[in-house]
Amino acid sequence: MSPLVFYPLAFVCIASAMGVVLSKNPVRSALCLVSALFCLAIFYVFLQAHLVAALQIIVYAGAVMVLFLFVITLLNLESDRGLGERPALSGIGFCAGAFVAASLVAALSSAVAPGSRGVVLPQTFGTTKVLARQLFGDYLVAFELTSVLLLVAVVGAVVLAKRDGSYEGDEQDAAPARQSEEAPH
Repeated sequence: MSPLVFYPLAFVCIASAMGVVLSKNPVRSALCLVSALFCLAIFYVFLQAHLVAALQIIVYAGAVMVLFLFVITLLNLESDRGLGERPALSGIGFCAGAFVAASLVAALSSAVAPGSRGVVLPQTFGTTKVLARQLFGDYLVAFELTSVLLLVAVVGAVVLAKRDGSYEGDEQDAAPARQSEEAPH
């Protein structure tokens, strides 16, 4: 991949990832995540991992993002409620994020590209057969635990929203029915 393609694409990918974190509107944040996932899929295409690129778009940018947007609209999230209520926690979160970013920069600066030390990738690298064998063989438990974790997170979000009274429409719909039952006939 030429630097004329890599650097603008990397800039868009990083800007999209920053938009996920910095956006106050959860729907805009989710759309920025879709953009970042598409940029990653383009990187996978340039790395000759076409199957991973297709899975990135179909599974993550498609199905998982539809699930996220469904949960966002179901919960009726407000954009910036509670941002300035705990400045000490915001400072701790910023420091933790800066530490993680510095750690990533340090780790990536010492990393070496696979072809630079004479490492040759096998001919079957990234094929469907090898990916399926790894995913459904060695990493089957991790794969299934991830799907269960996503399911539990969605169910937990719905239960928390229901307990907090976010479904005010249900109570409003039930109120006229109760009034009509109480009215003398």
